[in-house]
Amino acid sequence: MEARMALSHYEQSYRARALKLFPWICAHCGREFDGKKLSQLTVHHKDHNHDNNPPDGSNWELLCLYCHDNEHQRDQVGGGANEPSPNHEPDHPFTPFANLAGLLKRNTAA
Repeated sequence: MEARMALSHYEQSYRARALKLFPWICAHCGREFDGKKLSQLTVHHKDHNHDNNPPDGSNWELLCLYCHDNEHQRDQVGGGANEPSPNHEPDHPFTPFANLAGLLKRNTAA
């Protein structure tokens, strides 16, 4: 029981620091939070190591409950937290209209 209380205090300390360092906005969906709904904003460890809590908060991001759950579901499907977390920015971002000009030319030529 004491270990759980210590963990709870430990979690509260880095959560309090994260809330002082970062704006109260979900880093994934951009939803803003105020005092009444602040409990719905969680601290996510980017490297999934809850013991890695640098003073500058560089291993944290604030996520809403939904985005935080989604992030961990993605890790479970992708192979787990033991693998390095993927870069959120792909090398070649998806551009849905990249080939649109070619498609339009082909349709008008037919």
